[in-house]
Amino acid sequence: MALNKLGIDSLDFKGKRVLMRVDFNVPLKEGQITNNQRIVAALDSIKYALENGAKSIVLMSHLGRPDGNRNEKYTLKPVAEELKKLLNR
Repeated sequence: MALNKLGIDSLDFKGKRVLMRVDFNVPLKEGQITNNQRIVAALDSIKYALENGAKSIVLMSHLGRPDGNRNEKYTLKPVAEELKKLLNR
């Protein structure tokens, strides 16, 4: 049985808000990213949506295992900063 998957190139992004699930669970040491490979892996999809007219993109991810509690140790702020740098925004 074959699975019929939609590719990102078959979607219309013009003027739409996009919710994208990404894997940004990157290793941190003292609040600094030690390997940004997972962020880099998502760049093509993020850029594709932006370049094809997405009004906005909400990126959904997690960092570590916070066990349902708010903990600054698991903040995605370092990921956001790295993403800004990689996207030149």
